[in-house]
Amino acid sequence: MAFKRRQLLRRLLFIFGASCVVARERPGIAAVAASATPVTGTETKPGIAATTEMEKVTGIGGFFLRWYQQHLGIALTPTSYEDPVWQQEAGPTVFSPFLETTDYFEDSSKVWMINFRIRDLDKMAAQLRAAGIEVKIDPQTYPNGRFARLHDPEGNPIQLWQFVKPGN
Repeated sequence: MAFKRRQLLRRLLFIFGASCVVARERPGIAAVAASATPVTGTETKPGIAATTEMEKVTGIGGFFLRWYQQHLGIALTPTSYEDPVWQQEAGPTVFSPFLETTDYFEDSSKVWMINFRIRDLDKMAAQLRAAGIEVKIDPQTYPNGRFARLHDPEGNPIQLWQFVKPGN
């Protein structure tokens, strides 16, 4: 099973491209290594002709899940095309591949973690705890905000982030 996960992760990284890779060891510190030239297809990658431009994902079209609406307030998908879909508030979003050996997700069998930006970490933590959900608030405040951890019913790690613009 671990082999299939690694293979899937490699394919996703190939599809998404690697023009910007963010490596983090702690939630408040990010080191960015950005490519100076775009991926144009002149680079050779398995399965891609050297003369074609690599097609890339342009954004996240949806993330489909259970449990998250009740406890995190994520709106349901509308039942008709006339109703608006949930829109995220303006702010930073990080797509960050981690090394396979990272312990950042706490459980080595988990291959992904989602981070949700929130307005009030203390209020969200109190709301989750009132529902019987364990939340661990990181006692340190980082230059870009505060963080907390919880797990969904399947044990997937979730990070909550009360964003603060660095320097404020």
